[in-house]
Amino acid sequence: MDFATSFLRSFFGYRIRAIARYSTDYEAIQKRTLAFLIRNAALTEWGRKYHYFSMNGYSDFSKRVPLNNYSSLRKHILRMMKGERNILWKGRVKYFATSSGTTSDKIKFIPVSSRGLTQCHLRGGRDVTATYLHSHPDSHMAKGYSLILSGNFNPRYTTKKAKVGDVSAIMASAVPPFFRKMLRFVPSKEESQIENFYEKQETIANIIAEKNLVSFSGTPDWNLMLVRKAMKIKKVSTAEELWPNMELFAHGGMSFLPYRPIFDKLFPSGKIHFIENYNASEGFFGIQTDLSDPAMLLMLDYDIFYEFIPMSQYGNENSLAIPLWEVETGVDYAIIISTSSGLWRYDIGDVVRFTRKAPYKFVIVGRTHQSINIWGEDLSVQQAERALSDACEETGATVLEFTVAPFIFNENTLEGRHQWLIEFDRRPASIEEFASILQRNLIEDDHDYEHFSTVSGGVLHPLEVIEARKGLFYDWLESKGKLGGQHKVPRLSSSRNYIEELLALNKK
Repeated sequence: MDFATSFLRSFFGYRIRAIARYSTDYEAIQKRTLAFLIRNAALTEWGRKYHYFSMNGYSDFSKRVPLNNYSSLRKHILRMMKGERNILWKGRVKYFATSSGTTSDKIKFIPVSSRGLTQCHLRGGRDVTATYLHSHPDSHMAKGYSLILSGNFNPRYTTKKAKVGDVSAIMASAVPPFFRKMLRFVPSKEESQIENFYEKQETIANIIAEKNLVSFSGTPDWNLMLVRKAMKIKKVSTAEELWPNMELFAHGGMSFLPYRPIFDKLFPSGKIHFIENYNASEGFFGIQTDLSDPAMLLMLDYDIFYEFIPMSQYGNENSLAIPLWEVETGVDYAIIISTSSGLWRYDIGDVVRFTRKAPYKFVIVGRTHQSINIWGEDLSVQQAERALSDACEETGATVLEFTVAPFIFNENTLEGRHQWLIEFDRRPASIEEFASILQRNLIEDDHDYEHFSTVSGGVLHPLEVIEARKGLFYDWLESKGKLGGQHKVPRLSSSRNYIEELLALNKK
């Protein structure tokens, strides 16, 4: 009998009971969270400025505290990094997560307080295990090893007063020894922090090639790379030959849609479970608790108070945020958060759509600023990924990475097209046919795209697919010093900056 897994399942029973209360106590939980945040920040510089001591609930909070983004909080965060206390959150904040939602050269430093680390990020990691074990009574997770793939601390920005790095590195450094031992995490803390990326890859690949892995977690791209390296070391044709007891991949950080067909072929028996979680530098927000439902459960007791702005109002001067208990299903919302790490009414740049209430479940729709709307087509990341996935299914192709940008070839008439730079894992028989199918899928799925395309008399010409050489996106990230962690190339950009750099590198 697997006593270790049974013990873990029983141990996490208290969390299952707490999460069950999301269905009935969601408003009370969120109001208690807000009261806790206000009370504990009342003596901070921020709290004194906005008179937190005299606040009486959400109405006062929403009226007094302005909506914020990184730019508006940046000067406060930089002071916190220098060791100043009681600025946005009480006491001194030691950790700062580098933003992983963009590959911009401008790095964002997101504060992660001790409270935020334990009650948000680490609680999220534990709840992934808790909800999985609860839903899968036949699991034997504790009988094998679990790969926890994390990024690194950044020596360029880390000082005596601030430890700066990928949020996964911060989490990995703080995992309690008991939990690390029970689930037999690999690699070790020391191995996780090998500075040379290539040495780190080889080290971890050699470690996992010799272990009985039962689960792994992290972003799909870096895990795929490690899985294939381990397969090459052992000279096997599928990952399942190497790890026959593999049962779980908890993924996040980017869409899993393009990667799912690849992982299905690596684990052909279908025994492995794929679970999505929504963990960002700013917080841990959601977990897929039901494999039959792609939507994630919004985690309500993580020291995060949520607000939402309908995308129909987003960017308007008078746009208003609403609390969780006022949202509706089927509406696209920008997420606004307030946390115990000192982010106040902070726009994280993600867009979600609720699929149900009580409990609140949602899907990620895209980014507030990552779309293409040059000709009125209003192409979102979600639409692009869905059309690409359907084209792959129809042609038998699989995709590793892609990015899309507009290309205007007649500035007088504004005629142009979208250029898709795609790195295939398995290329289609015909790139031209693939492009035609992709174009058809977009037109069928998106009324705006069809309306402004040449099909309907518009100036948006059929898209162009450019095949990227193997390893192009990897090389580009390396050139930016952004290998590892959750760094990724933007899927969509109205600017040609990213794609031009990639195209130049593609010729070499």
